[in-house]
Amino acid sequence: MNDDYNPPQDPLDILHDDHEVLLVNKPSGLLSVPGKGDHLSDCLIARVQAVFPTALLVHRLDRDTSGVMVFALTPHAQRHLGLQFEKRYTKKTYVARVWGDIAEKTGTVDLPLIVDWPNRPKQMVDHENGRQAVTDWRVMRKGNGETRVRLMPKTGRSHQLRVHMLAMGHPILGDPFYAEGKARDFPRLMLHSETLQFRHPDGGQGMRITAKAPF
Repeated sequence: MNDDYNPPQDPLDILHDDHEVLLVNKPSGLLSVPGKGDHLSDCLIARVQAVFPTALLVHRLDRDTSGVMVFALTPHAQRHLGLQFEKRYTKKTYVARVWGDIAEKTGTVDLPLIVDWPNRPKQMVDHENGRQAVTDWRVMRKGNGETRVRLMPKTGRSHQLRVHMLAMGHPILGDPFYAEGKARDFPRLMLHSETLQFRHPDGGQGMRITAKAPF
């Protein structure tokens, strides 16, 4: 997969910036942080630091996922935001297009996950050794053999939403790891981080930043 890394060259889409935090709408196909090797050095944090030299990483999104990402602009903000993610004070909402018709209107997937070592970076459900992973979901609309869902992860495991949707029998469209056949035949992974809620590191005011899904 590394050999075909050809990230989009769109200009930075800045959603909010102030003296402590910066929020950016990450495009699909761009790494959050550099990968191993020079050919994987182009990434969102490098592009952000070219404009905001003090920017620091707080969390990351998968290469193929688009949407809201927050960066800290001071060490204080990085500690403050890091703690909010760790203690699950932040709230994230994603939008996804998935394969098939989901019959129910809403539900929760509670399946522990672990890395699938021979096939990494893929993850898999493992009831004995996996780490707890919980996702709430709600159907937005359906038609043409697919369902648009809103996903609210309660934990932040790698590939959590992708594996949880697969476990429901509804893989996310365009997923290069978990979708097969026609479900895979889309120009991108149909997963977007739409909303991030957190407390501002300077004063604790509640912030809610949104970027509409491009699909």
